[in-house]
Amino acid sequence: MSNPDGPMQKHHFLLRRLHSLTGILPIGVFLIMHLTTNSTIAWGGLNGRAHGDGWLDRAIATFQHEVSFINETPLLLLIEITLWASIAFHSILGVIYAVSGNMNNGSYKYGGNTRYMLQRVTGYVGILFIFYHIATLRWGWTWLVPGGVKWSHENAASTLAAALQGSTEQFTEWGLVVAIFYFVGVTMLVFHFANGLWTAAITWGFTISRSAQKRWGYACAALGAGLMVMAWASVVGFATLDYDQAREVEEAMKSGHEPVPQMTDDHTETATAEHSNIDG
Repeated sequence: MSNPDGPMQKHHFLLRRLHSLTGILPIGVFLIMHLTTNSTIAWGGLNGRAHGDGWLDRAIATFQHEVSFINETPLLLLIEITLWASIAFHSILGVIYAVSGNMNNGSYKYGGNTRYMLQRVTGYVGILFIFYHIATLRWGWTWLVPGGVKWSHENAASTLAAALQGSTEQFTEWGLVVAIFYFVGVTMLVFHFANGLWTAAITWGFTISRSAQKRWGYACAALGAGLMVMAWASVVGFATLDYDQAREVEEAMKSGHEPVPQMTDDHTETATAEHSNIDG
């Protein structure tokens, strides 16, 4: 039986809100940014200023550009420490709440109870997936990656593709296992965030009435659907990406062989004069 005077009960109000808040900021915000960046492998071809002539080349180049920008951020280590601390706090407290809570889904099959059950399950799987994702693609635990491929932020698309495919040459059986795990993992995280965003509004007292909760539910569902599309597009995009093509684009970018943006006739004279002044 829990101690009514224990720290968890004594600070229940504060801890519940901190648990809810960390799930949104910074974890939720990072998830949105992370999925937006990764999904450029699907929509990055829209970037007409990226390296390459074809859609896929530009998508690879756009993704590589974004990854390079992130890894060159001066406060990257501070951002990572803040994020990891928030994930640890949110995960540990979430497990405590889940273990101590009572799930009545078996007796009352209402939608709210089902979501509560799914929130717990997706939380458990999400923790495992985040650990694997960070351990292999940040800490360099190559023994957990089929084929021992080590992810590199300088060759982001190609090494990520090899990690999901299990080889730099062809799709392997273990690569398929990793790709499926990624697909399930990102699906779980997106649902956990979208559903958690809905419950957070209740926790903070923003949606008191049933109608307000219903309207906010539609908004969270729409956001979740958008994030789910980006998550699935990211996994499928890298799992089907040609390693050699991605590496070729990355090497061309590192060598500086990127196309020069086209200038209109109106700006040609001005650009030439500025160049002459610099030389002089």
